[in-house]
Amino acid sequence: MTYSEPARTAARGTRSLASPSSSAASDHQGARGEAVPKIGLTIYGCGQDEAVLFRQMAPCFGFTPTIAEAAVSEANIELAFGNRCISVGHKAHITNSILLALSQAGVEYISTRSIGYNHINVKYAESVGISVENVAYSPDSVADYTLMLMLMAVRNAQSIIRRADIHDYSLHDVRGKELRDLTIGVIGTGRIGAAVIDRLQGFGCRILGYDHHPTTSADYVPLDDLLHLSDVVTLHTPLNADTHHLLNRQRIEQMKHGAFIVNTGRGSLLDTEALVSALEGGRLGGAALDVLEAEEGIFYADYRNKPIESKLLLRLHELPNVLISPHTAYYTDHALSDMVENSITNCLNFESRKRHG
Repeated sequence: MTYSEPARTAARGTRSLASPSSSAASDHQGARGEAVPKIGLTIYGCGQDEAVLFRQMAPCFGFTPTIAEAAVSEANIELAFGNRCISVGHKAHITNSILLALSQAGVEYISTRSIGYNHINVKYAESVGISVENVAYSPDSVADYTLMLMLMAVRNAQSIIRRADIHDYSLHDVRGKELRDLTIGVIGTGRIGAAVIDRLQGFGCRILGYDHHPTTSADYVPLDDLLHLSDVVTLHTPLNADTHHLLNRQRIEQMKHGAFIVNTGRGSLLDTEALVSALEGGRLGGAALDVLEAEEGIFYADYRNKPIESKLLLRLHELPNVLISPHTAYYTDHALSDMVENSITNCLNFESRKRHG
């Protein structure tokens, strides 16, 4: 589904997203107040909730949206004709052939509505004349969700809820743990990792950190020490060639017996086969995963009446000490609004730089 239309005025009650002092918005009024033609922006992979926000914000920022529910592909690149900037979601991989076709269509800038870049080959994009930029959004959405998963994992919530669903309300031998008695290892202490640490401080637990640029109050230790000492390890580092399978079989074997892994970062930070082996062998106490390797094409789709081919995903679902959610940690009203607004701002700033040299 696609459409291009001037956006309707923002509904009453929507928070002001572009005040007169907003540099991105005011810049498009031109010098001495003369009118500047509206900029076109093609938005791909746009859910209905995002589309509402893009339409609401368009009058404030002075752009005309062309909105496509489908991810960008060679079949719908014509929607970007005439627009130098496009905004894309994180749910689908953008191949090099698509990037080349976008460049040939005149696209010079991609704003991805995500923090991560791993669905786009940024170096190849640059080689064909396309700049790629991510967006910032409140780290609180993912940090809150991480704490929720952590608490559910150490309190065996998955097993308790499953038993309650079949009206088994008896107590079992496996008791929960309290965070104040545990050591939590945070791998990656950027904005989200730091927000997780801020929340953990209220629980009174020992907090270890691993990052090349220490910035928080955590006790920073080498990665091997963090794995050996932590009762819970939570992943918040970017995914790149150096961090792919950061927790591989060897590192998982270094972890404390009975430890838990929480992953709200990127699925490929964790070697899924090694994780399954450690869970089945009883080495790990459990895992709480909002992201998975090869989640593309599965997460965000309804598979109730379709077979799932991923044997590892099916095996993880069978384990009583594993929690899985479909890459939803970021998904709050506040964060979604941040992503849309910042994607617009990025595109308008790019257009401003192009006009002013």
